[in-house]
Amino acid sequence: MGTYDVEADVLVVGSGAAGMVAALKAKEEGLEPILIESTELLGGNSAISGGGVWIPNNHVIKRAGQTDSYEEAREYLDLCVGDVGPASSSERRHAYLTEGPAMVQWLEDLGFKWVFGKGYSDYYPERPGGKPMGRGIEGKKYNINRLGKWKDKLRFSVRAMPMYTSEVNKMAVSFRTWKGFFTAARVIGLEATFPRLIGKHLVGLGNSLMGQMLEMLLARKVAIWLSTPMKELILDGNRVLGLVVESEGKLMRVKARKGVILASGGFERNAKMRETYQEQPITDQWTSGTEGNLGRPIELAHQAGAALALMEDAWWGPTLMYPDSEQPQFMLHERSLPFCFIVAEDGKRFMNESESYVDAGHHQYERHRTVKAIPAWQIMDSRHRKYYPFGTCMPGKSGSKKGVESGLLVTADTIEVLAEKIGVNVEGLVETTRRFNEFAKTGKDLDFHRGDSAYDRVYSDPRVKPNPNLGSVENPPFFAAKVYPGDLGTKGGMLTDEYARVIHQDGSLFEGLYASGNCSASVMGHTYPGPGSTLGPALTFGYIAGQHIAKRS
Repeated sequence: MGTYDVEADVLVVGSGAAGMVAALKAKEEGLEPILIESTELLGGNSAISGGGVWIPNNHVIKRAGQTDSYEEAREYLDLCVGDVGPASSSERRHAYLTEGPAMVQWLEDLGFKWVFGKGYSDYYPERPGGKPMGRGIEGKKYNINRLGKWKDKLRFSVRAMPMYTSEVNKMAVSFRTWKGFFTAARVIGLEATFPRLIGKHLVGLGNSLMGQMLEMLLARKVAIWLSTPMKELILDGNRVLGLVVESEGKLMRVKARKGVILASGGFERNAKMRETYQEQPITDQWTSGTEGNLGRPIELAHQAGAALALMEDAWWGPTLMYPDSEQPQFMLHERSLPFCFIVAEDGKRFMNESESYVDAGHHQYERHRTVKAIPAWQIMDSRHRKYYPFGTCMPGKSGSKKGVESGLLVTADTIEVLAEKIGVNVEGLVETTRRFNEFAKTGKDLDFHRGDSAYDRVYSDPRVKPNPNLGSVENPPFFAAKVYPGDLGTKGGMLTDEYARVIHQDGSLFEGLYASGNCSASVMGHTYPGPGSTLGPALTFGYIAGQHIAKRS
């Protein structure tokens, strides 16, 4: 099949969590992998993420005193995901729930340091098998200076503040609670500033996850090629022989003796693919995914005959767009904290504003089919702006002024005037406000049950009674901000089996072709069971791929 410029045992495409763990597992199994990254920076969406990993029944949560079992996790996962076809087959769910805990233990045995995100609830904790205290784990805060010159090759998330996911919610109410205040003081002072005086630079979230794994790869001298996009699959029928890649402006043929693991991101930055596969209105501008996620590996595999699934879906989430920079801001605490609600053009609510971001995205599209809800509007009163950060706008008058001047926020002294300014039905918004304020007084959201779930209360204000997610919208001035159905990345891609092997459109298997991460159709189907439901499967099926490819003759 021609000559090759370079040979390796395994070619891994993509340097996010799926790619790094696949390369690491292949190396530990005695193979020589090459890790290929299309951009000039490592880590993909994983590096800029919250870094949470949802792996039920793992030893880290049990070590922290939490109980869990395969049976509980399987019941919960089955209830959450339902029947979505082969992307989340019974065999794939079983592989995820059995190999996931093994992967967590294996990484720890290699030196990875985990912590339990205690209190960051499963997203449907009231369902059978759900856990109000959560199943999420993440990397321990990490000294990124250990990477040496490679530190600047890793995509950065929030490097100024080394946080855990279980601290982000507390810091959102740092102006309201002592716990929040002391958490912010510790993170910003003791952990962000003091270590630098002694030559350390602590990071958390996705930078800890990917920093620790990158250090392991570097210690094992795994070859890493940056700025090397995949251009072509080299095939002999359904057998994968290698790749054509581009490096320094030149095409190279790279042989993969054992096979290829496609572990790249999705296609969220490819406007044409989004328009082809996803519901309108859609754009590549609302996503929080990184610029390299153009879906090329998915396209190339599909052209070769790979079956695709879940292409219509994404890891949705309400998103702000900054008018001055046109940059997106994924919303978590902004919409969940009290003294606010979200409406469509008719002035009516259409979701539990504190619900899972994936559910919120689905609900926004559902509403838009009958009433314009893209963009929707978040309505807030002066207390929301006084107490809580909103995107990059700090609490208080100066933050509000910044938001208004930039065009992010619209303000008015009455709900009626605010409705007129933003083009929302005046009578509808007035009635919604009245009804919402009654719910805030009783503590019961009779329309959408906001605040009833332990997950809702992850981002809440304990000083607000009787429901920490509800607070009346009645104190002027009032504010409004556009809300778009953004995402953390797409979740559709190549259909794979329980060993992460890519499935052909005729139902057969490609020989030597594997996929994991967002370029593969997610085992989570259309839902999101808990914090880290993107990274959990990415790591697990990357690990499975690296393990299985080593067994090929």
